[in-house]
Amino acid sequence: MLFILLGAFLLYVGAEALVRASVSLATRAGVSALVAGLTVVAFGTSAPELSVSISSALEGKSGIALGNVVGSNIFNIAVILGIAALIHPLQIHLNVIRRDIPIMIVSSGILLALIATGTVSALAGVGLLASLAAYLFFTVRLAKKESRPADEIPSLLTKHWLLDGGVLLVGLAVLIFGSRLFVDGATSLAKSLGVSDAIIGLTIVAAGTSLPELATSVVAALKKQSDIAVGNVVGSNIFNVFCIIGATSVVTPIDATGIELRDSLTMLGLSLVLLPFALTGRRISRMEGLVFCGVYAGYVFFLWPR
Repeated sequence: MLFILLGAFLLYVGAEALVRASVSLATRAGVSALVAGLTVVAFGTSAPELSVSISSALEGKSGIALGNVVGSNIFNIAVILGIAALIHPLQIHLNVIRRDIPIMIVSSGILLALIATGTVSALAGVGLLASLAAYLFFTVRLAKKESRPADEIPSLLTKHWLLDGGVLLVGLAVLIFGSRLFVDGATSLAKSLGVSDAIIGLTIVAAGTSLPELATSVVAALKKQSDIAVGNVVGSNIFNVFCIIGATSVVTPIDATGIELRDSLTMLGLSLVLLPFALTGRRISRMEGLVFCGVYAGYVFFLWPR
């Protein structure tokens, strides 16, 4: 339990440094708040999931590696967007509705299909990484055509991009160390409670590695920066499937037998529900946020062993 708490703390500290430095570097490059949320912030806050999944898979803990991603995607939509919407209704950019949420739904469907086969091979991983490259290419290409208002430009972290880069590297190192502690603690806890690696990955590990996304979106909601709050979650979910599952399966094939159809269907279902919620006035209301939180509470209730 001490390893879990210390690991979660280091994950948060490392991700905070990584996100701040990444946003600062993106600002210097002239990237909009929405694009930064979908790419730099989303990928930065997903770094814990990446390090946890790869290290778990290398240690033969495929249940934690895959459950971490599925659980994180569920947690991101149901809890993070739910809490952020409860704090302040989230305005949804039209581009997110037309492009990014549908891509997130497709990525969830692809992962569901891979889980149904019982394994995620190295070849499938290459395909997922290629999909990520295509998504990034078109997102950046479209970003160059979009202008951003001056009030959307965040402040710089330091006075020089080299200092931002140094903070980014330190944050990444802390993330890797924290993820190692977290996986060790979660595995020990699973054995002591008689709970499977898959369930631990779907709940405790998923929630712990999603702390950076939670902190980022909550702060963004408090500051009424909906683009960052929403883009962070949607971009993270896309990154989790295309990059984390892709990179992990290239390193070592992932055994998907520990993840039940119920879990992957919950992930896909929440992704599908997000689209009509976003279409109603192009916003996620407090009531819709409450619905998301209620769905997650019910999911964990039925998932956790008695």
